[in-house]
Amino acid sequence: MLTKKKKLSKKEIKQDKLVETYYKAYSFIDKNRQRLMLYGGIFIVLVVAIIFFINNRKQKNETAGIELARVMDLYDSGNYVEAIQGQPGTPIIGLKRIVEEYGSTPNGETAKIYLADAYNLLGKSEDAYKYYKDYDGSISLYKASALAGQASYFETKKEYEKAADLYKKAAHVSEQDVLDAGYLVSAGINYMKAGKNKEAKEVFETVQKNYKTSSAAREVEKYIVQLD
Repeated sequence: MLTKKKKLSKKEIKQDKLVETYYKAYSFIDKNRQRLMLYGGIFIVLVVAIIFFINNRKQKNETAGIELARVMDLYDSGNYVEAIQGQPGTPIIGLKRIVEEYGSTPNGETAKIYLADAYNLLGKSEDAYKYYKDYDGSISLYKASALAGQASYFETKKEYEKAADLYKKAAHVSEQDVLDAGYLVSAGINYMKAGKNKEAKEVFETVQKNYKTSSAAREVEKYIVQLD
């Protein structure tokens, strides 16, 4: 004789599902043990590689910072050739070698700006442009310097509109850069030289509006008169 089946409680249903899930998971792991071990091994190798890369990059950045500090006295005193090339027989390896060996690190990126500036101050505009353009750091001040450095290069080549665009871009990298007004003045002057008077006037009026108390605001008055 058939008996009426007992109705399962919610607790028992949950327990049954839990047991079923457990056995399914166990079966999957058992069938795919070798594959999972392989994937696990690959994952561990990737984690170790990432940790090694981060630690190595950190160490290289610290070394670049030490090397950069050693060369700054030469740079600040105007010994640009030695600042670039270093001093044989001393621990000072020079900005060029710092960039070559540590250029991908934050301090190495900073060294690019000083290297470009040194070349620029020596009148070697092609070399300077190369390193200004290559800058890929995250410091706003140096981003603006890199753009302005490129602008000065095109200015010497009489590519005035390109120079103006880069000066303008440099001025908008950061709102806290004390050189922003000067960059805008340079942008306006180059727009004038390129025959872009409308763009020049807009830039000069921006200087008057946003930098009212600066010497740059007084300087642009004469240019606005010329444009009017």
